[in-house]
Amino acid sequence: MTAPPAGPAPDPAEEIPGTIVFDGRRSRAGLPLNNLAMTLNKKAERDSFVADPEAFMERFGLSDEQRDAVRQRDFLRMIELGGNIYFIYKIGMVDGLRVPDIVASMAGQTTEEFVEMMRNGGRDPRG
Repeated sequence: MTAPPAGPAPDPAEEIPGTIVFDGRRSRAGLPLNNLAMTLNKKAERDSFVADPEAFMERFGLSDEQRDAVRQRDFLRMIELGGNIYFIYKIGMVDGLRVPDIVASMAGQTTEEFVEMMRNGGRDPRG
């Protein structure tokens, strides 16, 4: 009889290059960031964010890393820090960004490159 492998089974999602799993741990870490983003549904909150983003981020208790990601509009980093794509998209909307703009930035492409790639069948899922 063979002994079972040592340690927990590997998470299959971690074996997919570039995959960031939005699990309970990441959700808890991203709560301040996601709460901030959700308030941007209201015009008064968007105006407040644009007028003084530092005070706005302070109000929600973002970590230093989350603040840096928001300042730089680094959407991929926001996701790594617990941001939910459906919420952090609202941060980009404040700047007039569209979904293709945001996704292209996360893929390290221009919007035009991203749109062209998608027209040609998208990216190879194997990386």
